[in-house]
Amino acid sequence: MIYFVATPIGNLKDITLRALETLKSADVIFCEDTRHTLKLLNAYEIKKPLKSCHKFNERAAAEQIVTCSREGKTVCIVSDAGMPVVSDPGREVTRVLREAGEPYTVLPGANAFLCALVLSALPSDRFTFLGFLPDKASEREKLLSGYKNVRETLVFHCAPQDVDGYAATMYKVFGQRKAVAVREITKIHEESIPFLLSEGLSGEKRGEYVLVVEGAEEQENPLCRLTAREHVAALMESGLDKKEALKTAAKERGVSKSELYKETLDL
Repeated sequence: MIYFVATPIGNLKDITLRALETLKSADVIFCEDTRHTLKLLNAYEIKKPLKSCHKFNERAAAEQIVTCSREGKTVCIVSDAGMPVVSDPGREVTRVLREAGEPYTVLPGANAFLCALVLSALPSDRFTFLGFLPDKASEREKLLSGYKNVRETLVFHCAPQDVDGYAATMYKVFGQRKAVAVREITKIHEESIPFLLSEGLSGEKRGEYVLVVEGAEEQENPLCRLTAREHVAALMESGLDKKEALKTAAKERGVSKSELYKETLDL
């Protein structure tokens, strides 16, 4: 069997009992950085063969994983911290496993961006996770432009040297918004620092960050300023038939279609 195993993002005690049991029973463990994973395994006196699975050899590693599984071996896949695949190596592995018809499962656990979302105190009922942004400012700006009007809270992973650049580009694209920088999650020096995009994050940048940014404000639909009849008529003039115009107007105005129907009998 193949297991994708979430590992601690800082505090080694955040490993689950099931994860420890599975790692102890594994025949081989594929990991992002063998030196990093060895620290976790040594802390729990686990000695297993380790093989590399990182962004530069993921395809080859995936083929090895398929071979091991078909030989009846128990295989675990971990990243340096958190959940494999999520902003970490593993996506190519899942694709190869799916194509090969090889079953796998996931052992849940620590996740940085979900912890940061809670620590930010920004709305969390709906959110969009974007991970790391492109290195080039122009590509970063282009990607963010696609989310300019998204009302959900936006969540990003960010290296310390990129924090200022991220904030500057976000301000250029989004305008003024509240944001929270979260770092050292689950560690002694854990911080959750609110700031405005226009001001950026002050102070020295150290450690990996999760940036949480509030979503766009709700934009008033100008058609809602019209009477119900005028609203439906405008939608019909744009090309919708009356049925679709009634449905759309009702949704935009937050009323029932039957209520609008009574006011638009002559259309």
